[in-house]
Amino acid sequence: MRPPELRDFDDLYRMWSDPEVVRFVTGAPLTREDVWARLLRSMGHWAALGFGHWIVAEKSTAAFVGEVGFVRYMRGISPTFDASPEIGWMIARQAQRFGYASEAIAAAHGWAHTRWPDTETVCIISPENTASLKVASRFDYRQEFETTYKNKVVSVCRRAYSV
Repeated sequence: MRPPELRDFDDLYRMWSDPEVVRFVTGAPLTREDVWARLLRSMGHWAALGFGHWIVAEKSTAAFVGEVGFVRYMRGISPTFDASPEIGWMIARQAQRFGYASEAIAAAHGWAHTRWPDTETVCIISPENTASLKVASRFDYRQEFETTYKNKVVSVCRRAYSV
């Protein structure tokens, strides 16, 4: 895992424009412009906050797998969790079901535990995204409440590091 770079754009675009990959997150493929903005926002997280999404690559081949990391999007969801690190992950279709998400999330939590000991983290997941809810539960994320974000119902899940 490493912070994103401009050279990651094409891989990110292929992933974020795949209708099957994004169906529970954005509901529709992202445009090149949208993916470019996401990439710059991710790079900006690292520059401004010292954290963000990492690019996940296969160890032996360095092939693109996806992204995972912590963000602060200031979503304004009520009740608020804007002060908590929010984890998110997205795995490219060809890399799904090989355990990459779990491996990357475990590494991200290891990093976060040294940076934010005993700090709760959150994630939001579509209630229909059973695969991601299952992954989140493996890491002790517990569904706290459902709310609407950008006209879509999402489950807000929370995890304490003392678990």
